[in-house]
Amino acid sequence: MAATTHTVTNQVPPLVGYDVYTADRALSEAVERHIEPGVLPGAQEELGALGRAAGSAQAQEWGAQANEHPPVLRTHDRYGNRIDEVEFHPSWHRLLGHAVAAGLTDAWGRPAGHVRRAAGFLVWTQAEAGHGCPLSMTHAAVPALRTDPVLAAEWEPKLTSYVYEEGLRPAPEKAGVLFGMGMTEKQGGTDVRSNTTRAEPLSGEGEYLLTGHKWFCSAPMSDGFLVLAQAPGGLTCFLVPRVLPDGTRNVFAIQRLKDKLGNKSNASSEVEFDGTWARRVGEEGRGVRTIIEMVAATRLDCVVGSAALMRQAVAQAIHHATYRSAFGGLLTDKPLMRNVLADLALESEAATVLAMRLASAYDTDTEEERAFLRIAVPAAKYWVTKRCTPVVGEALECLGGNGYVEESGMPRLLREAPLNSIWEGSGNVQALDVLRALQREPQALDAFLREVGKARGADHRLDAAIKDLLTELADLEGIEARARRLVERMALVLQGSLLVRWAPPEVCDAFCASRLGRDWGTAFGTLPHSLDLASVVARARPVAE
Repeated sequence: MAATTHTVTNQVPPLVGYDVYTADRALSEAVERHIEPGVLPGAQEELGALGRAAGSAQAQEWGAQANEHPPVLRTHDRYGNRIDEVEFHPSWHRLLGHAVAAGLTDAWGRPAGHVRRAAGFLVWTQAEAGHGCPLSMTHAAVPALRTDPVLAAEWEPKLTSYVYEEGLRPAPEKAGVLFGMGMTEKQGGTDVRSNTTRAEPLSGEGEYLLTGHKWFCSAPMSDGFLVLAQAPGGLTCFLVPRVLPDGTRNVFAIQRLKDKLGNKSNASSEVEFDGTWARRVGEEGRGVRTIIEMVAATRLDCVVGSAALMRQAVAQAIHHATYRSAFGGLLTDKPLMRNVLADLALESEAATVLAMRLASAYDTDTEEERAFLRIAVPAAKYWVTKRCTPVVGEALECLGGNGYVEESGMPRLLREAPLNSIWEGSGNVQALDVLRALQREPQALDAFLREVGKARGADHRLDAAIKDLLTELADLEGIEARARRLVERMALVLQGSLLVRWAPPEVCDAFCASRLGRDWGTAFGTLPHSLDLASVVARARPVAE
């Protein structure tokens, strides 16, 4: 019998049944900007369909189920035979299958492929972020494999396939495959040159047996892995298939799955190699150089993935404030809440615009753009991924106590938020990588400065920030100890220059005043009150017009 004590009112309807792509103006405008007119209509149609799927009740349910029922490791079958298989909830497979069918592992061989894929990745992973890991590594494995034309011809068509086939079988029998990666080891972590896994050559050309371990091996259910091991000629990159050409299982002993803070739907593992068959990728002793393009591509996905988390968190916060009333009016009309929401929206839009600019550089693929990416990717990876956690935390607070409850979905976003700052090299690694480029590749700095220089003269605060940045770059004293400060400034100047060129006046004005002009506090919601904050919030509201 229903209770009759009172009628519940002032409740916010769920943010469901909307087009995640078209409701995101910053993203849809970036797609229009970076894709040529002949390709644009088809891309928009694809992204609209993906956006409607991502905003559906079905996709949201898949995401919840995949996280409520995390993967389970099965090391042995009922007879005691070693199988090393990972079981996933059916919703995980549905999410992954939809993503592959949408082309989220195919960027390298179609027009505007990187912009289309990055936009799709940003849209679809808002439904569930964990399954983005195998999508990212499968996509990123392509440039590494291209160092060996034979391996590329064999594997690339299956890596970029639009067909997802779960289960371990010989790769030639599958229409599509997924790839994982294993670089770090217990004793070294990010210092991969201290790896101790051994690679012993066999008689067959490019064939080796590996002995050792990997402390973090992502997506262990994948069909193949790129790993690093010490060959006679030094640290080398290898391809390790899960199933051998004769149909037998390769030696790939999964010791355990990591019990992580977030990213619960995705399996991260520790694995042991003991006479594990592998094929060399690239030359002996050039493992880091061979795999570095894969690392760069996955670092870009860290930026895109963080932009996706920020966008979903901000969309939820603005949606809540649009419908929730307190103290005589809607939250979104309250000046202080409006300031918080506008501040969050600025961070989200700046991340999206930067991520899509980087994706467009991959599509252009000129010497100038490659030089630009050399600095811009680690700088963006450093800054955008670090901004993700405070953005999501503040957005959660906008929902009050309801945001702290699992049913809201916000706790899952918050647990996921720190991941991209750690994965593929944490903050110090990115900052030092920028310093390395500054010291060894002057053309990279030239390309970066030409990019930000395109907005010179449009905003006095941006001009002043560029001038200050040049002064910092000219002073090499104590450069390593202040690397974070320098890289943060580079990322902010780059974001500011892109927004000045492409965002509406109210957005670039607020960004330049706060992030570059220093008229800002140390918490969100401290923007200058004289700005047009209502327009900033309205622009970020997740409602398609």
